[in-house]
Amino acid sequence: QLQLVESGGGLVQPGGSLRLSCAASGFSLDYYVIGWFRQAPGKEREGVACISSSGGRTMYADSVKGRFTISRDNAKNTVYLRVNKLEPEDTAVYYCAAAMYADGITTSQAMCVDGNRYLEAWGQGTLVTVSS
Repeated sequence: QLQLVESGGGLVQPGGSLRLSCAASGFSLDYYVIGWFRQAPGKEREGVACISSSGGRTMYADSVKGRFTISRDNAKNTVYLRVNKLEPEDTAVYYCAAAMYADGITTSQAMCVDGNRYLEAWGQGTLVTVSS
């Protein structure tokens, strides 16, 4: 059974940082594009970043570019999202999702942040709260 589990969320002050993790079980991430998404209360889900299966290509939403960094360690079967300079507007549940043999979607921001392209697995999310 394909499963993704996010961790690393929490309460952080504005300007602070967190590292979110997305760990896979039941399958190897080697052939999967991983995307990070978030959903704030009362808002639609938003794609924030994605990374190709090898980690060689990344793409970001404009709203997080320069503040968030996505990376992966396939040996640990884990993808990370480093979130810096957090703002109250970043408060949301953060999800990761997997798309198999889908490196092409990392060439386009529109495809990268389109949740409908991630068909294989979604995690349950980790809550990030940015507040003083």
